[in-house]
Amino acid sequence: MIPEDNRFESDPADALPEDPGLPRGWVVEAPDGADAATVERLAELLRGHERAGRGWAGSGTDEVLVEVSERGLLMRENVVVRDPDGVVRAWGSVHDRAEGRMLLVHIVDRAVDDAVADRCSAVLFEWAEAQARAVGAARGLEVQQIDTGAFADDERQHAWLAAAGFEKVRTWWQMSRSVEPAEAELVPDPARWERKGVVFRLVERQGGPDSDGMPDEADLRAVHEVLEGAFTDHFNSAGETFQEFIHRLREDPGHRWDHWWLAEVADEATGAVEPAGALVGSVSESATGPDGSYVAYLGVLESARGRGVASGLLRTIIADAASRGRDRVGLEVDADSPTGADGIYTAMGWGTTYVTESWHRDVPVT
Repeated sequence: MIPEDNRFESDPADALPEDPGLPRGWVVEAPDGADAATVERLAELLRGHERAGRGWAGSGTDEVLVEVSERGLLMRENVVVRDPDGVVRAWGSVHDRAEGRMLLVHIVDRAVDDAVADRCSAVLFEWAEAQARAVGAARGLEVQQIDTGAFADDERQHAWLAAAGFEKVRTWWQMSRSVEPAEAELVPDPARWERKGVVFRLVERQGGPDSDGMPDEADLRAVHEVLEGAFTDHFNSAGETFQEFIHRLREDPGHRWDHWWLAEVADEATGAVEPAGALVGSVSESATGPDGSYVAYLGVLESARGRGVASGLLRTIIADAASRGRDRVGLEVDADSPTGADGIYTAMGWGTTYVTESWHRDVPVT
């Protein structure tokens, strides 16, 4: 369930020592997510972080609002470090992602000199450690994981993470595939089609398939159950309630209900139709050209593997993207997976555009 109050310390003063060791005039505080200037400054910091780490920036204020808006703060907390002129120079955000797993955003302005940047980084990590203890205690845990990401080429971030006790645990390929207009015919109809006894369809909407109504709850629960079952043995998988799952996915700036698909198969013995796979997609908006589609989640139950469920779902989102005039479909692949999961993506035309890493630290709660 989504808690009425989040599990973090909302006042930075309760999570940091009285003197955090910053230069005279520098302050630590919680940002005002309703202040447009603050949101724009955080977006500027985020874009600078992306440019330094991968060579280009893609985020904007929508990505920041996921972290700092009133809705986002149900499961998150934020802190900023301001210089004597009141300019935000560092930003930290923690997300109570699932039981035992806390995500951390850690960004320090590239324009700050090295000594002060080091201290800002240390303050963010000290604050995150305190937040890990708070959320872990609220969940009744003995150990709380902090999970943060870094671009593979960001050596400054790597050095800070290693010095703060984090360990690199995973590498991820961020992949993209171009889409041609003719691929709108890749499947008969992205809304519903069938191949070899497998039905691929959008989640049903209240009021019918052409309605803008909310999706059928039974379909949404089927998507959640498929993904929970498909990812049980995957790296760092953590159980997530249905309410947490829906709340988190709806926060995505690219969220669209008409980008959620189910794959169903009929039981040979009973004839009953059962969910076998699911794909949750979203929109990747572009300010300079066509939008793209993104595969946020793709899961197939073990009992249905080998029946072309995954490839069918991927063909569906490609055809859907082409029909909408989009020029690409993106996704993330676990580069360290022993299953060779990337094979289907490379075979269908995906290539790696940049690489990210997961870094973890386990914090004792008591």
